[in-house]
Amino acid sequence: MNPVYRRRLLQHRIGMLFSFLAMAAGLIVLAWILLTLVIKGFSAINIGMLTQNTPSPGGDGGGLLNPIIGSLMMVGLGTLISTPIGILAGIYLAEYGEESKLAQTTRFVTDIMLSAPSIVIGLFVYAIYVANVGHFSGWAGTFAISLIAIPVVVRTTDNMLKLVPSSLREAAFSLGAPRWKVAMMIRLRAVKAGVVTGVLLAVARISGETAPLLFTALNNQFFSTNMNQPIANLPVVINQFAMSPYDNWVALAWGGALLITFSVLALNILSRTMFSQRVPG
Repeated sequence: MNPVYRRRLLQHRIGMLFSFLAMAAGLIVLAWILLTLVIKGFSAINIGMLTQNTPSPGGDGGGLLNPIIGSLMMVGLGTLISTPIGILAGIYLAEYGEESKLAQTTRFVTDIMLSAPSIVIGLFVYAIYVANVGHFSGWAGTFAISLIAIPVVVRTTDNMLKLVPSSLREAAFSLGAPRWKVAMMIRLRAVKAGVVTGVLLAVARISGETAPLLFTALNNQFFSTNMNQPIANLPVVINQFAMSPYDNWVALAWGGALLITFSVLALNILSRTMFSQRVPG
């Protein structure tokens, strides 16, 4: 065998071995985390957890009904705010921002927001909203998580629209279609599954955010749907209950963590399934 070929083959095998070991180490740690979460959280999953409010300090029983409802309200409203803004901004970047300095600046700011710590966004909303109105509220939490979701939707929409072949645009232009109609009805429709994937990934991202909600929505021990007041939410309740000395609170924290994990996992599986079904077509 050629010595050069033999050396390259040895280097290839060593590289593949280290890659496999790194992948195995990551999977082992991930499996360990998930297994621990399932073992400690599954015992807390019951009807009472989904139908009862959070218990008082030292009280028996209780559930997570009020933080579940609060999280659903804030995540749902945050998604309604961030989705149209993110999609329209992504369309502008892909369709009109090829040579625009504003588009380049927008992409730069979007990349910064994608990598910025969520606690910074929480402090920003606290400074401009909570400090001025004088109280925490569900609306402040909604604004904070929508600011986290917007850049995810923008970048996903921008990247997906760039995958549309230029020949499809040229065919639409040759038929006399205006540019806005080509962007909205031709390009966006061609990649709608990818855009929906970006929205679902943004929802998965904001579902477990704790830091921004500590400075905005805070928490509420009682059931409340008033978005103008502090409102209970799963991430903050999990953080509070996990550090408490009460066994039932700790058990509820594990159950809430398992609930969020399975919800995010389901959203990721759904988004990837939709995207994979779209690619062959």
